[in-house]
Amino acid sequence: MTELLHKTAAELGRLIAAREVSAVEVTQAHLDRIAEVEPKVNAFLHVDPETTLAQARAVDERIAGGERLGPLAGVPVAHKDVFTTTDMPTTAGSKILEGWRPPYDATVTSRLREAGLVILGKTNLDEFAMGSSTENSAYGPTRNPWDLSRIPGGSSGGSSAAVAAYEAPLSTGTDTGGSIRQPAAVTGIVGMKPTYGGSSRYGLIAFASSLDTPGPFARNVLDAALLHEAFSGHDVMDSTSIHAHVPPVVEAARQADIAGLRVGVVKEFGGEGYQPGVLARFHEAVELLESLGAKVVEVSCPSFGYALPAYYLIAPSECSSNLARFDAMRYGLRVGDDGTRSAEEVMSMTRAAGFGPEVKRRIMLGTYALSSGYYDAYYGQAQKVRTLISRDFDAAFHQVDVLVSPTTPTTAFPIGERADDPMAMYLADLCTIPTNLAGNAAISVPCGLADEDGLPVGLQIMAPVLGDDRCYRVGAAVEKALEDRWGGSLLAKAPALEGLGYQHG
Repeated sequence: MTELLHKTAAELGRLIAAREVSAVEVTQAHLDRIAEVEPKVNAFLHVDPETTLAQARAVDERIAGGERLGPLAGVPVAHKDVFTTTDMPTTAGSKILEGWRPPYDATVTSRLREAGLVILGKTNLDEFAMGSSTENSAYGPTRNPWDLSRIPGGSSGGSSAAVAAYEAPLSTGTDTGGSIRQPAAVTGIVGMKPTYGGSSRYGLIAFASSLDTPGPFARNVLDAALLHEAFSGHDVMDSTSIHAHVPPVVEAARQADIAGLRVGVVKEFGGEGYQPGVLARFHEAVELLESLGAKVVEVSCPSFGYALPAYYLIAPSECSSNLARFDAMRYGLRVGDDGTRSAEEVMSMTRAAGFGPEVKRRIMLGTYALSSGYYDAYYGQAQKVRTLISRDFDAAFHQVDVLVSPTTPTTAFPIGERADDPMAMYLADLCTIPTNLAGNAAISVPCGLADEDGLPVGLQIMAPVLGDDRCYRVGAAVEKALEDRWGGSLLAKAPALEGLGYQHG
């Protein structure tokens, strides 16, 4: 049944609904693929074939009983291991939660189940979603299916690698500073950060509560839109959830017409620090947009230059507060509780053993930024910058319908190259962070391969709050034009996939 791996999620959904193939057959094909490539890729932290096949059988029974399900019913999805799941462990990539089984499902999880999607397993990530390379996982790095010596992006690198390696047609991720779009860009797939509050954070293990946004990964724009629609929308369990309908993302993905659309090229995203091959593919994508009938203008967003330092004060401050709950008293790891030590000593020993270096770094940075005498100078100033960035977006969206930029300054870098240089690692999110600080929507779609290394480059499309459909409309137009030019998807050009036993159909 390996031909099922070639199908899009939309195609699989149609085949399953028409009972031309069963959800069990589709699920088994992907479980076989996972078993084949996981020793090399390490995209998954937990896979339970028995539980997964039981989910698939339940979908087949519902369809056989005449129940009308959603367009993705029976389609497998890989789930980032930061969403709580009652039937699988949830670790957030950390030793401090090793083996923890939550007592409730996240809203995203429950909506996947309600839509009939089959959860294949939980995917690897940078610990507590803190990182840009998935090297910070306590369970080892995930590898990029394009080149197994390189990173798959982060923090949602397991989810991006699973889709790029054909282990799953869809996956979920979270985007705090670019953690969906950046992995999507470097693995040659589609990744979407919805409007903040457009997808529920209930049951999402928090990193930075004012930034974390669940979103979809897929191998094409329509599949991403279908998954986006399946798990998004208002949630009474999330106080930050927007009380609004999900934008018409699926309709927009099918439209793929941008004639007359105003597109702004962000002046501040380019130049020094950007890989020449990335800029070359980006400029070609801009020319493509013009050829498709869009009106392209340059737009200046001067405060974007301060986004990176502002983010690395706000996000660690929120993480310092959120991770205080991992205190060895309530759940998770407990070290040194032998009856001779105080609660404070046990807490200190547990956090020292349970948290990795990057998590400790960010907790310390955030605690310092929030401390008495420094709060106004650091955290307060960063929040003022955040306001300026939002104002820059507002001004830009009065001139244009969408903004575009490279998704990342470089292609996927070798595993270990930036492990000892946090600043170089943080620069991977240079283009993505402003959108998180402002809370608006953005998507990354493949736009070609860099000349220097033959690795994927992503085009980032940014839209206003609740303008998610604009991202899909432009992304679908770019995708269609480029696939017509390439004679197929960008993933068909990934030589390493052959080494993973995959033959393109």
